[in-house]
Amino acid sequence: MGSRTSDWKEELGCFLEPFLDRLGHKSRRQMCPLYVAGLIGPGDRKSIQPMAERVARGEYDQLHHFIAAGVWDATPMETELGVQADRLVGGNDSVLVIDDTAIAKKGTHSVGVAPQYASALGKTANCQTLVSLTLARGEVPVVLALRLFLPENWTSDGARLKRAGVPAEYRTARTKPEMALAEIDRVIAAGVRFGCLVADAGYGASAPFRQGLTARKLVWAVGIPRHLKVYSADVQMIWPAARRGRPRKRHIPDILSMAAEEMLADATWQNISWRTGTKGKLKARFAAVRVRVADGPPQRIGDKGQQHLPGEEAWLIGEHRISGEKKYYLANRPAKTDLRSLAATIKARWVCEQAHQQMKEELGLDHFEGRSWHGLHRHALMTMIAYAFLQHRRLATARRKKKNQRPPASANFARRAPRHPRTLRSTTATAMPALSKMDLPRAAARVNLPK
Repeated sequence: MGSRTSDWKEELGCFLEPFLDRLGHKSRRQMCPLYVAGLIGPGDRKSIQPMAERVARGEYDQLHHFIAAGVWDATPMETELGVQADRLVGGNDSVLVIDDTAIAKKGTHSVGVAPQYASALGKTANCQTLVSLTLARGEVPVVLALRLFLPENWTSDGARLKRAGVPAEYRTARTKPEMALAEIDRVIAAGVRFGCLVADAGYGASAPFRQGLTARKLVWAVGIPRHLKVYSADVQMIWPAARRGRPRKRHIPDILSMAAEEMLADATWQNISWRTGTKGKLKARFAAVRVRVADGPPQRIGDKGQQHLPGEEAWLIGEHRISGEKKYYLANRPAKTDLRSLAATIKARWVCEQAHQQMKEELGLDHFEGRSWHGLHRHALMTMIAYAFLQHRRLATARRKKKNQRPPASANFARRAPRHPRTLRSTTATAMPALSKMDLPRAAARVNLPK
């Protein structure tokens, strides 16, 4: 066991070298590997004090200073994370998933904490909300960004922001879609490659967000509320007939917009399976029609008041789940895209939810006990780096297995194996079998992982 543990720590040291090169300072270069190893290694609690007792006995002050109090810029390491994520899973067949995750918190002093809706809990709770970007390919995700959302009761209180150490550039109110666009620009500038961007209705409902994606020439598929207005794709702009007075100067659509669910009411629905889960094939009923989104400039149309004019053309997709739940989506994929491909695209978002769950349960994303902006974001960054390392190790193990199982070159039945494992298992259990922590019996019981 000891030599195998030494092996993964040596491999971690090699993986962290490009990150450490961007840290510069000798003390920080020493603390970073210890912190990441503490997140990966055994132990239920991943806050600074218990990790220091396990991996850096006698160096609690240095480890705490590194995360919570040190004066250093995390931007170069965030950029390096993008570089390494792209190396692992980037490419034209990758997806970039926009989402957010909540960290439950007590009290009122931790930066950004407030009563907010937490999707993981399905209710409003006292928590911090992190906007996340996850790069995924072949059902293997790597989390690229976790940025704290500040509610209005924080951005309106300058003294509170100052006490929590929030940098001046983050003290103004920003919506989650605005934050997501800024993070998208950052990861693209870092060279991260992906073929399509997906997001849930919390982001897809925002017209400026969708338009921002299109302005960046990105392919996207996003959830929307059922009442979002759309036009038929064949809508025409006409001159309205003036009953009296001067002729009208602006075109109007020849038909009125309607709610997304109404547009799909008479569509043809098909049963489609998009992947195989632990309990068999996952399937639902889907339908799709081409539409023009009602997110153009507002204009008064007859006695209907202000109406948004037709915007860009896109696919409107509906999903009827076995549970009876109905979901709706927009995607700007080409008009020739088939329904099965559209369904697979919108369902690609699930990998980020599993990544968030694994980072909390296995790497202690939600264990940080400090209150400051820098401390929270540095802890989140170290957690993302630890997760990227585990995916690096997992993919390397898969490649070795594929190489060992490859039939002789002379065999005419040889087939190319998929690059990534098909089914996403517990990241640490798959990537780190050498450690007792990585057996994860309790996690296995919670999320049906192999013991």
